Amino acid sequence: MSYRPQTESLTHVLNDIAGFSGLVEDGVFADLSSDLVEQILEEAGRFAGEVLAPINRVGDETGATRNPDGSVTTAPGWKEAYAQWVEAGWGGLPCPAEYGGQGLPVSLGLAVQELWNTAASAFGIGTLLTQGAAEALNAFGSDALKARYLPKLATGEWTGTMVLTEPQAGSDLGLIKTKAEPAGDGTYRIRGTKIFITYGEHDLTDNIVHFVLARLPDAPAGTKGISMFLVPKVLVNEDGSLGERNDVQCAGLEHKLGIHGSPTCTMAFGEAEGAVGWLVGEENRGLHHMFMMMNNARLHVGMQGVAVAERATQQALAYARERRQGKRPGGDGLAAIVEHPDVRRMLMDMRVRTEAARAICFVTARALDLSTHGRDEGERRANAALCALLTPVAKAFGTDTGVEVASTGIQVHGGMGFIEETGAAQHYRDARITPIYEGTNGIQAIDLVTRKVTMEGGETVRAHIASLKEIAREVAASNTPGFGETAARLDMALDALEEATEWLLGALGDDADLALAGAVPYLKLFGLASGGAYLARGALGAKGSGSGDARIRIARYFAERHLPETLSLSQVVRDGADVLVETGADSPAMVADGA
Repeated sequence: MSYRPQTESLTHVLNDIAGFSGLVEDGVFADLSSDLVEQILEEAGRFAGEVLAPINRVGDETGATRNPDGSVTTAPGWKEAYAQWVEAGWGGLPCPAEYGGQGLPVSLGLAVQELWNTAASAFGIGTLLTQGAAEALNAFGSDALKARYLPKLATGEWTGTMVLTEPQAGSDLGLIKTKAEPAGDGTYRIRGTKIFITYGEHDLTDNIVHFVLARLPDAPAGTKGISMFLVPKVLVNEDGSLGERNDVQCAGLEHKLGIHGSPTCTMAFGEAEGAVGWLVGEENRGLHHMFMMMNNARLHVGMQGVAVAERATQQALAYARERRQGKRPGGDGLAAIVEHPDVRRMLMDMRVRTEAARAICFVTARALDLSTHGRDEGERRANAALCALLTPVAKAFGTDTGVEVASTGIQVHGGMGFIEETGAAQHYRDARITPIYEGTNGIQAIDLVTRKVTMEGGETVRAHIASLKEIAREVAASNTPGFGETAARLDMALDALEEATEWLLGALGDDADLALAGAVPYLKLFGLASGGAYLARGALGAKGSGSGDARIRIARYFAERHLPETLSLSQVVRDGADVLVETGADSPAMVADGA
């Protein structure tokens, strides 16, 4: 399970696809230079390879353990690795400089986070949640709360959580029942049970800052009656020292398919006198405030899918070069399985899908950066709209890619892939949660179709498709034989995306169920077409460099082998909805045999 940090691929996607180096050279990000970016990625890669990758396997095999007193012990070596991570200053990269962070762009933070998640996915997910908590507190917290908690969150000395759902609620947060009662002194008493809380309890830090959704006594029903509260594991004294333990306990650890190193907790708030909490932001606006954390987390979870795909691809390629089985026609002796065309097909599929999903994530991150760092209001507004459009695609396409690539990685290993000792199965198990949490991929598809495609009457998505078509024209104009049919396949895919988009915009006004029935295939179509265009942009940017030929071949392979699927997906979106809509919940087709 050796791991080679993918700094070259990250540099390529940042610069040749997302245009990050151009933004740095133009001074969009103060005090950031290309040399500094290179140094950060190089050092992060070293840390990921030398410190985090070695704890990945023990995290999977040992996992986290809940003790009789409700405390949680992480796997051997994890506490020490986290202490090194904090000491090296990695926690503060994207956090506000005024509170001890470094205030670096989202794009660069995402690249570093990919390295953590590729080395040890169960480790990486905890760090990104803490950064999201710091961002939400900085945006909505009072000055007093920010002064007390942000410096520790920004450095990673304390971790943060998102505490949303409950047993009866699932993804429907309007059903949550956790209560917050005013205590008369500016604090609240929180009482309720929350489930699926990532890093809800652990031994990595001496405090955990929970951001909890709960209802005030007079709150309206549904999502409009939810407020957000800061509830620390340990109360903090006026001088910043730690005081008494708050009324917050880990009631249980989930026994999960994967990410065993990450403690996923059932959390009990207020089992005794009530957990002390502070309101963050406005009353009954908690879901709006939490979405700042969730949208950031959705982009990062898309990246997490890419990270696992990268690790699975590296391992499958190494195995295919070492494993000797079967003979090649005309060859002597056994051949390495990488010599067999079908194995090369699987390896190329893994590589190009990973690269395409990565590209979508980093273009989204660029848009998020420019939504705040843009040089004028028009640029900031346009990039905020593009970020909103691409975020559900980055999350869903990235995480679906992680699962599919990890599954193919098992196939490359053959029977040994099904055996735990090779480690190939861990990647699949770790990846499988990512299409589920932070909003299932079905929810992402619904969000894309009903809220994002319709922005500004469809003009945002039309502008996006137009920008992709410009890439196809640039490929055609390059007259580069190595691109093969790339330009033609891009034209075909983008026409298919355009047709499906216009059909959806019309269907939403006539029969929303018809549009929703095509939401998931539409998102996949959107991801394939966008990813193919971005790979082509990257190949154009790398022409003439040492990796130019490889990048052109990757773009061509994706275009010629994967983009033809866009035709069938577009047809499913436009013509395949009727049968699903007509198949009601009580239809015989929806009843299992013998039921």
